[in-house]
Amino acid sequence: MTYLLLTVTVMALVAIYAFLMRHWWVTRPLVGTAFVMLTLTAIFDNVIIETGIVAYDQEKISGIMIGVAPIEDFAYTVLAIVLVPSLFNFFRTKL
Repeated sequence: MTYLLLTVTVMALVAIYAFLMRHWWVTRPLVGTAFVMLTLTAIFDNVIIETGIVAYDQEKISGIMIGVAPIEDFAYTVLAIVLVPSLFNFFRTKL
């Protein structure tokens, strides 16, 4: 399995989940959160890749890079940005 296929799968699940949970969202804070989290992901992913802590098989990545970090790395940040606030709101109303 390539990282791109995994990323597409994760992003499809995020899109479905986001659609189903859209009534729980407050958009303005999510935009700010996305900016901060994606910036931090870009910085720290580049650091851990450059220092050799993490390495990717070049045959399995798409080749689209932000610095030295493959674009696929950002899917999990997007997942967290969507999943965490909606689950928080969902469980807050249920408790």
